[in-house]
Amino acid sequence: MFIAKVIGNVVSTQKNEKFRGMKLLLVQPYVSKGGKLEISGSSVVAVDSVGAGVGECVLFTQGSSARLTSSTKDTPVDAVIVGIVDTVEVDGKVMEKP
Repeated sequence: MFIAKVIGNVVSTQKNEKFRGMKLLLVQPYVSKGGKLEISGSSVVAVDSVGAGVGECVLFTQGSSARLTSSTKDTPVDAVIVGIVDTVEVDGKVMEKP
């Protein structure tokens, strides 16, 4: 799993039938570096399985694991949001969310 910030919505009127009713969000991955969460890599389009929104800090997973949630089973997805982050703590210190 990875930590990311939801930075936008993705709208697609033409898509695979299995995507009907799914919300797509653009997420920016982060990593812990020097006691802070910093941007890591390119943004990713992820299926929202938890009701996340723009500006929220989320957990997402990629690859074959993304197809294991009840809402994405047997769907051609590569990334899915699986949680909304309340706090991140490293070495006993609560980190500021992105």
